[in-house]
Amino acid sequence: MKVLIVSLFALFMSVSSCKKNKSGDSQNPGDVAIKTKVLATGLSHVWEVVYGPDKQLWITERSGKISRVNPETGAVTALHTIAEVVSKGEGGLLGMTLNPDFEANPWVYVVYDYGSNYKGKVVRFTYSNGTLNSPLVILDQIPAASIHNGSRLLITADKKLLITTGDASEADNAQNMNSLSGKILRVNLDGSIPADNPVAGSRVWSLGHRNPQGLGLANGKLYESEHGPNNDDEVNIIKKGRNYGWPNVEGYCNKDAEKTFCTAHNVVEPIQAWTPTIATSGLTYYSGDLIPEWKNSLLLVSLKASKLTQLKLDADGDKVETSKDYLVNDYGRLRAICMSPDGKVYIGSSNGNDDKIIEIAK
Repeated sequence: MKVLIVSLFALFMSVSSCKKNKSGDSQNPGDVAIKTKVLATGLSHVWEVVYGPDKQLWITERSGKISRVNPETGAVTALHTIAEVVSKGEGGLLGMTLNPDFEANPWVYVVYDYGSNYKGKVVRFTYSNGTLNSPLVILDQIPAASIHNGSRLLITADKKLLITTGDASEADNAQNMNSLSGKILRVNLDGSIPADNPVAGSRVWSLGHRNPQGLGLANGKLYESEHGPNNDDEVNIIKKGRNYGWPNVEGYCNKDAEKTFCTAHNVVEPIQAWTPTIATSGLTYYSGDLIPEWKNSLLLVSLKASKLTQLKLDADGDKVETSKDYLVNDYGRLRAICMSPDGKVYIGSSNGNDDKIIEIAK
């Protein structure tokens, strides 16, 4: 009888612990106890989450909606719906970034797919009086498809806009310098081509990408995450003018044909790869003090694996030292991530039904 009581007590404690984790009180599959709070629900295919200068979370939904979420109350306020967005498969309204000098120039950049012939475009809106107006096309006629559209945006310290593009289901275009597909592109904030790009007159900053969906700047480096085929999802350090191998190289240069191609084309190998794949998506660098164990780490969300992964970097930021997982299967497919100035982390789910914005603190 005593053994039975002890066993029942242990079972009760185990169930209670699971319920506590699910409620968002704490999550600790890695080695850091974190707290989660669902800020907003009832969303659909959240694609981007950006912490804005107004201390609001700016989000996109794939159907064409741009909204703000109040991180204190969770209230969702609609800003704008882009009527010409065509949401097809993985396509639709995707990435977004805000001008760092927002007070002087309140520009909001978005990338979306549209039209019967299905193309992608980058558009700059101006924010005023709670709405987005004055659309300016920065780049048009980006090949798009129901899969592999890339579409993460980032503005660098030297005031350049980076745009990731997928191969749009035409793998060979990733190696074609005359195609916008399978690249990381770099343009000025008005869409013109910078004079210091690798090839004069070309928007291409790097090539050989399959479906890059994460970008982050830190340590003087540009970090990128991208989807592999059935193997070799990647995190890369992006270097000016370099080749990242796709479709001739999957992950590391470790097969004979890959070694030959890598040597001939100056290919950069990933700093981390996953087989089986996890469907790597949004990426951010954690520099906050709120969760000190995460400092100098890349935080990566994934779709298929439905988790948040901490990639602890070495002192130079060149290598991944350790990898730890959090929120495994708690919120389904995770697409977007950002950090606030006070060190809180915000993620967006992308299940298509009752998607959420989740706050992570400690």
